[in-house]
Amino acid sequence: MLFRYGRLLVILPFSVILLACEPASHQDVIDFIAESKRKQPGKIKPLPVYRPYKPHVYDAAVLRSPFEPPVVEQQKKIAAKSNVKPDLNRQKQRLESFDFSALSMVGTIEKDNVLWALIRDPKGSIERVRQGYYLGKNHGRIEALTEQKIDVIEIVPNGSNGWLERPNAMTINEK
Repeated sequence: MLFRYGRLLVILPFSVILLACEPASHQDVIDFIAESKRKQPGKIKPLPVYRPYKPHVYDAAVLRSPFEPPVVEQQKKIAAKSNVKPDLNRQKQRLESFDFSALSMVGTIEKDNVLWALIRDPKGSIERVRQGYYLGKNHGRIEALTEQKIDVIEIVPNGSNGWLERPNAMTINEK
């Protein structure tokens, strides 16, 4: 008897589901589409009129960078020394093959009461220098050295077949 009622319990839910799946009519959707077609289309507001973009012309590109010290004033003060010229016969040191701006001071060491500065070149190697050493392509000679700064005097062409001295400095590069 349980077997007979068990079959009935399985067949009854399936038959209810099949009765619920009567073919549906989509008349409500068809009516909505027909009503929408009968209505007048709406008006769209015109787009607002914008002024055309006028780009700003940057005309300060020929001026001195605000991040560099004014060299003109320093050159006027130094130009009075007209008998300056580099020693072209001396043997060049390794750090003279790099631009001064490409070198960076990374530290100092003291050995036998002499302060040495540690300079990193663009290739990544570190070399020690002291007062009297040369660095940079403009015949830069180290004049003074502290734990935080190197003072250099460079000898550069003055533009009229002469030379002039130009001070420059390098501070420690802290990261």
